[in-house]
Amino acid sequence: MSSSVVSRSGRFSAGPAAEVAAFSESISFDWRLWAQDIRGSIAHATMLQKIGVLTKTELKSIRGGLEEIGREIAAGKFQWKLELEDVHMNIEAELTKRVPAGAKLHTGRSRNDQVAVDVRLWLRDEIEALDGELHGLQRALVDLGAANADVIIPGYTHLQRAQPVFFAHHCLAYVEMLARDIERFEDCWSRVNVCPLGSGAIAGSTLPLDREFVAELLEFTHPRTGKPRVTQNSMDGVSDRDFMVEFAAASALLAVHLSRLSEDLILWVSSEFGFIKIADAYTTGSSLMPQKKNPDVAELTRGKAGRVVGNLMALLTLLKGLPMTYNRDLQEDKERLFDTADTVRACVRLMTGMLANTSVNAGACARAASDPLLLATDLADYLVRKGMPFREAHHVVGSVVGLAEMTGKPLNELSLEDFRGVSDRFGPDVVDMFDLRKAMARRQLTGAPGTKEVKRQLARWTKRLAQV
Repeated sequence: MSSSVVSRSGRFSAGPAAEVAAFSESISFDWRLWAQDIRGSIAHATMLQKIGVLTKTELKSIRGGLEEIGREIAAGKFQWKLELEDVHMNIEAELTKRVPAGAKLHTGRSRNDQVAVDVRLWLRDEIEALDGELHGLQRALVDLGAANADVIIPGYTHLQRAQPVFFAHHCLAYVEMLARDIERFEDCWSRVNVCPLGSGAIAGSTLPLDREFVAELLEFTHPRTGKPRVTQNSMDGVSDRDFMVEFAAASALLAVHLSRLSEDLILWVSSEFGFIKIADAYTTGSSLMPQKKNPDVAELTRGKAGRVVGNLMALLTLLKGLPMTYNRDLQEDKERLFDTADTVRACVRLMTGMLANTSVNAGACARAASDPLLLATDLADYLVRKGMPFREAHHVVGSVVGLAEMTGKPLNELSLEDFRGVSDRFGPDVVDMFDLRKAMARRQLTGAPGTKEVKRQLARWTKRLAQV
């Protein structure tokens, strides 16, 4: 919000036209920054008292007035005024009406650096809350996997049955993805956690503002050293929205991950798969077909990924042509930021609840995993252990699969003579290759879906998540 709008009683002879006021207002969405605006204002006033601009009595009255306004807002009793444009002017105008010293509060600051600090305070809290919710989603996936630790399902490539994996291994794949998401948000948090207050409208202030003192009051400090962190260029301080783009980008990737998880769940809950059942509380019915039970939470999560990605594109497009420094275009950033945070947090919470109310159909999983073709690669590895080059082994097993299809027999029901008719490297022990439990036990590499390794990974994640 440019400071020019505030000074219409000075520079301007009349207020804006009604349609301009309606077009330019932001109070309809930036009101949600009220707690951060009050917190920032109290810190700024405390600093003004420290440098002698305010007396202790004036600071006390300003603090009391702001806290009283905050209580009214929290209780839903505060009247927001459209003509005052934004959250900053609504609060400051009301404060000044109640407390004469409130007229001094804006000393040394602009709405340009004021909104920048408010949004950073808000987003810092949002990232911390999202971090906790993502850990909750990880726990739900680990718990679902651990509760079905012995269940084996087909793993898929190209949505075609590929090789057998433990159901828990599939769940843990998403746990790993979410861990990377958490790291990205934590990294983003470090750049959010820098205080721009004191940058003024564009060029700081000639007053001896103590920016580091304000940063300490607002906890914009280095997590290890405790030293205050303030922006180092006033022009960049008021125009920087990189931290918003980073958050939107990390959120877009999180939304993609949630969409992929949703797609798996949608497939698994279908009659064609039947691997899982989602509780009634997290499904819906059809207005026409009484038998339907639809996975709407998963479908909506998949759909909402599009709006989160769209918000990222909107922010990037908004910023790409802006000159230094503050431009009114930047008012458009907050709705995209708010919607992104609201959407991903809601999706994470609902996905967590849905997984906690999901059961696994072990019988259906076992039937699907019993497909002997899932162990075709194990047959190739068997021949490799017999000294055959892998490319040749791959070709030989392909011929065996072709033979099974031609004769109409499952792969594991071919006779030893059938196998040896393709290659004399096959011996009587080839039958062991179709023992699914033994096949899973043979997968001993770190990160593989082997029996011991999956149990180890479940234990590792259970322990790790218990510590956060």
